[in-house]
Amino acid sequence: MRAVGESLQRVDAIKKVTGQAQYVDDIIMPRMLYAQVKRSPYPHARILRIDTSKAEALPGVRSVITGDCYTKRCGLYLEDKNFLAVGTAKYRGEAVAAVAAETPEIADEAVELIEVEYEQLPAVTNAVEGMKPDAPLIHPDLHTYKVAPIFHPVPHTNISHHYKLRKGDVDKAFEACDVVTENTYYIPHVQHVPLEPHCAVAQYDLDGKVTVWGSIQSPYAVRQALSAAFDIPLNKLRVISPYVGGGFGAKAGTTLEGIIIPLARRNRGRPVKLNYSREDEFENSYVRQGLHCRIKTGINRDGKIQAVKNEFVWDGGAYTEYGVNITKAGGWASAGPYDIPNVWTDSYCVYTNHPVGGPYRGFGMCEIHFAIEQNIDEVALKIGMDPAQVRRINGLRPGGVTGTGEVMEVSGFHDCLEQVLEDIEYDKKPVDPSPTRKRGKGVAAGWKSPSQPTNAGSSAIIRMNEDGTFILMTSGQEIGQGSETALTQIAAETLDVDPALISCRFGDTDHTPYEWQTVASRTTYCAGNAIKLACEDLKNKILDLAQIKLGAYKRDLEFRDGFVAHKLYPDRKVPLSDFALGLSFPDGSGVGGPAIGVGCFTLENNLNVDHDTGMGSHPAAFWTIGCNGAEVEVDTQTGHIKVLKMVSCFDAGKVINPLTYTCQSEGAMVQSLGTALFEELKLKDGKVLNKSFVDYKIPTADDVPELVVKYVEHPEPTGPYGARGVGEPLMVPGAPAIANAVYQAIGVRFRRMPITPDDVLKALREQQENEKG
Repeated sequence: MRAVGESLQRVDAIKKVTGQAQYVDDIIMPRMLYAQVKRSPYPHARILRIDTSKAEALPGVRSVITGDCYTKRCGLYLEDKNFLAVGTAKYRGEAVAAVAAETPEIADEAVELIEVEYEQLPAVTNAVEGMKPDAPLIHPDLHTYKVAPIFHPVPHTNISHHYKLRKGDVDKAFEACDVVTENTYYIPHVQHVPLEPHCAVAQYDLDGKVTVWGSIQSPYAVRQALSAAFDIPLNKLRVISPYVGGGFGAKAGTTLEGIIIPLARRNRGRPVKLNYSREDEFENSYVRQGLHCRIKTGINRDGKIQAVKNEFVWDGGAYTEYGVNITKAGGWASAGPYDIPNVWTDSYCVYTNHPVGGPYRGFGMCEIHFAIEQNIDEVALKIGMDPAQVRRINGLRPGGVTGTGEVMEVSGFHDCLEQVLEDIEYDKKPVDPSPTRKRGKGVAAGWKSPSQPTNAGSSAIIRMNEDGTFILMTSGQEIGQGSETALTQIAAETLDVDPALISCRFGDTDHTPYEWQTVASRTTYCAGNAIKLACEDLKNKILDLAQIKLGAYKRDLEFRDGFVAHKLYPDRKVPLSDFALGLSFPDGSGVGGPAIGVGCFTLENNLNVDHDTGMGSHPAAFWTIGCNGAEVEVDTQTGHIKVLKMVSCFDAGKVINPLTYTCQSEGAMVQSLGTALFEELKLKDGKVLNKSFVDYKIPTADDVPELVVKYVEHPEPTGPYGARGVGEPLMVPGAPAIANAVYQAIGVRFRRMPITPDDVLKALREQQENEKG
C-alpha cells in the first residue's frame, strides 16, 4: 500500500480543529501554584540588593527566589545563561526574582512588593560597537565558561564565537576581476510570535522525581539542560511536551522552565505554573538575532563570480548559548547556493544588552540571504547582465563545490530556478496599472543545511497490537509542521499498511525514545530514518516467524497490504496480526513474543570543519536548495507595497506528503513577506518599544498574495525514501525576492528590512532630488 507521496489528511487535524488537542495551558492540576517574575527595568545594571520580605509576608505567597539561590550557569552550546540574573541584569526584562503563590493575582501583587536596588552600567546596544576593544564587557568571565569544542569565544571581549571561512585566495582573485563591488545590509531583530505563548508546569514529587510539562520543541535537549542546571539525575527528570501551538525556534531551548523548577522544589508535591503574556513573548522569549552584513564581490564580464568576502556581525543579545550555532551556520553557508572558487568569511556572534537571540525559522539563512540575493542582483546590474543569468552561471550543479569545499552530489538548483522563472513569467515585463502604481518582479535563491553534530541522533519504537494496528513512538515533536503525519506515512510505507492503522505518540522523555531536537528541518530526515529502521526491524522479526508459519523461505516472503504474503504464490498469506504475540504451537510451546521494532539513526559522515579555514569535506547531512519569485506593486504616492504573487520551487528530494508540503511552502512565503514588509522588533536603549500586536504587525489574510507552489525531486541518497528537510529552507528566499521586485518596480535598492511605506517615500524623494541635481 502506497503512503509516501500521497496527500493524506493530517492525522492531528480533527483534534486541532475541534479543540480536543491539549496544550500546556489546558493543564489544570489540584493544589496548583502560580508563578510570576520580577524583571529588570534596565538593559545593564549591577544588582546591589533584593528585598523580598514584603512579598514573603503577603498572605498566599508560598515561595520567593532570586538568582543568588541558583548561580550555576547552563546552555546548550555555551554555558553562559542564568534563569534568574546573578550579579548583573544583562537586558531589560531579565528575570531577577520569582514568586509562587496560591493565585495568579497574589503572585502579581507579590512581585510588585519585591524591592531591587540597581547600579546602572553602560549598555551595549549595537553589535558592531560591542566588538570594539573599549566596549563595556557584558560577560567579563567569558573565558572561564564551558563551551562545545567547535565554538570559539574571544576572551575578554563581547565576541562569543568567531567563525572563519577561508577558501582559495580572495585578494588575488579580486585583483584579476573585471568588476569589484562592496555592499552593506542590515537585518533587524524579529519575534517568532507563535500563536501559543510559552507556558510550563513543574512538579517536584516527595521522592525527588521532577516532571515538567512545557510548550517545548525539543524535550530531550531541555531535559539535558535542566538536569545540568539543577543537578537532577536524568532518571529523576521527566519532560512532557503535548501539542505545541507553533514554535519557529522560539521553543527549542530553555526559557521559563528554569524559573519554576526551583519554586517547585520548595513546594514539593504542588505543581507550579508560569504563563508568558504576549508582552513577555516579545521581550523574554528568544528573538531572531539582528545582523550587520558586508559583502565584497569580484565578478567578470562573463557573469562568473570569482570571489566574495563577507563580514557578518550578529547581535546575539544578552546570552548566546544558542546563538553561537547560528553564527556558525551563517558562516559555512555564506557563499549561498553558488559555486564560487574564492570565499572569505568572518562571522561574529556578539553580546549586546538586547533580548536573547536564538533559533528562528531558517537559522540565520533568511538573514544572510536577504543580503546575498540582493547582492547578486546588484553585481549583475554592474556588469549589465540579467540577474537570472548570473544565477544560471554560478548556481551549484551536481559536482559543484560549496564554500566549505564540499562536493555537491545532488543539486536541483537550476531546475528550481527555471520553474520559478516560468511561474512568475519573468521574461514578461509587468504592466503598470497607472503612472503612480509601479510593478516589478524579482527572484532569489536560497539554501540551508541542518546545523547539528554527529551525535544528534534519533530513535524510534514501533509496536504491533494484537489486532494488527500499531503504536509508533518518537520524540520528533509535532509543533504544527505536520511531522506526525509525515512520520506516520514513512512507517506505513515501510510496513505496507494503511496509515490509519498507525497511531503516533511523541514528546515524553520517560516513554518516547531519544530525539536530539526538533529543529534544523531534520525531523523528516533523522526521525524518519530511525522510524524506517524500526519498521524494518519489526518486519525482519515477523518474517523470521512467518517462514515457520508459512513453510517458506524468508527471501520469498514480503509484507503486502497488511499481510505476510508469498511473492510467487500471493494466495498464500497470513494477516500481520497473527504475529503480534509471536507464534504458539499445538504442543503448548512458542517462539518470538510481542512484536516490537527499534530503530536508531545517527549522522555517520558528518565531519567538523577546520577551525582556521572553515573547510570540510562533509560538514552537513544534506543541503536543501530552491528559489522564490515575487511580483509587487508599489504605490508611489503612499509608499505602500502590495505583493501580488509569490512562487516557490525547492528540491525536496522526495515529498512525503504533497498537501502538507504545499501548506509549509505557503506559510513560509507569507512569513517571509512579513519580515520583508512589516516586522521589526524596535529597540531603543535596550527597550522593546513594540511588544504587542498593536504595534508589531504580521501579515493578515488581506496581505496574502497569489501563491504558487512547485517542487522537484532529486532523491537524497541518505534520506528516508529520498526525502530531505524543507520546513525552514522554504522561507529563506522570500524576503530578498520581494526586495528585488521592489527594485525593479521603482529603481530603489533597500538594504535593510522591513521595507516600510515611509522608507519607500523617503527613497523616492531622494531619487527625485538626485535626478534634479
